[in-house]
Amino acid sequence: MTSMGKTRRMVSAVVCAAAVAAVLAAPARATPAPAPTAAADEGRAGPGWSLKETGTDARFRGLAAVSRSTAWVAGSRGTVLRTADGGRTWRDVSPPEARGLEFRDIEAFDGDRAVVLAIGEGEASRVYRTTDGGNTWTETFRNTDPRAFYDCVAFFDRRNGLAMSDPVDGKYRILSTRDGGRSWQVLPTAGMPEAQPGEAGFAASGQCLVTSGAKDVWLATGGGATGRVLHSADRGVTWTAAESGIPAGDPARGVFALAFRDRAHGIAVGGDYRTGQPSLRAASVTRDGGRTWQGSAQPPPAYRSGVAWLPHTPATALAVGPTGTDLTLNGGRTWRTVDTGSYDTVDCAPGFGCWASGEKGRVARLEAGAEPRDRP
Repeated sequence: MTSMGKTRRMVSAVVCAAAVAAVLAAPARATPAPAPTAAADEGRAGPGWSLKETGTDARFRGLAAVSRSTAWVAGSRGTVLRTADGGRTWRDVSPPEARGLEFRDIEAFDGDRAVVLAIGEGEASRVYRTTDGGNTWTETFRNTDPRAFYDCVAFFDRRNGLAMSDPVDGKYRILSTRDGGRSWQVLPTAGMPEAQPGEAGFAASGQCLVTSGAKDVWLATGGGATGRVLHSADRGVTWTAAESGIPAGDPARGVFALAFRDRAHGIAVGGDYRTGQPSLRAASVTRDGGRTWQGSAQPPPAYRSGVAWLPHTPATALAVGPTGTDLTLNGGRTWRTVDTGSYDTVDCAPGFGCWASGEKGRVARLEAGAEPRDRP
């Protein structure tokens, strides 16, 4: 591919990202709670989320955006789906032996290679890996410690990644892989700070453990006295902890999701996941890699479980939760609701392809606008 071709693709992606950011600044609109039919989705014009028919009512808390055309989702009842045509059709690529498991996170390198995490106590926490688009899966990790409960998995690149468990013996447990998820080893805990009493991670969106660059990784916590963010600059060997500014003090409250644009600029979102409970100070930002956090001047109005930066934009990000989607145009300082549909997680591919997923089989792609079509 010539450098001119690459430049044109990059300019196109930047223009597309800017257009979506602009149109999302329009007044908020609602998307219906049930997953719509494809025909109904195609017939609605306007900017925002374009719902895709998945053919299932599984809840998808795991999401991996590869591009505008390719995405993976993972969720309840061991369900894994993959699309290669922008969500028009979905292929069920669930591991046959995983029907009773709860998938909460999936990391995909492309349309063929992915790693999926099942959560739960003891042996319910597992990792599966595919290299052929989900035609076959290999179980590469099964937790044998009944005290461990794995929540999230994240990769620095195609080979190096980590998975995290709630505290065991007072410290978060970290798994490491150096071969793309083929094998996993528990890292020593000497460099891990003590967990607060009652503190844990939230397996709500696959974003309680996130990376940026070759070595930086952040871990989100809740349930303890304060909502904290832990940071490691050496791929999980040593960690430091900082208060996020998002309240905790209850098993249902804390930091649920993180997103970092680079190794300095990050956003944390969370709140209280219980329906009807207030979620004050539901977002914070950092500009120093997580050493300090400042609460958003105008946070999302309710609990948010997922957050993602829009590619090729300097300060635009989306946060999602059961009561809506919020947009920031200034790096997380202020947020405004742009959609009231229910989503659990959101992810954007580097070349600009943003997706969201959640309850009742809901999966959507971010669109600058949809052309009306005649319904059959």
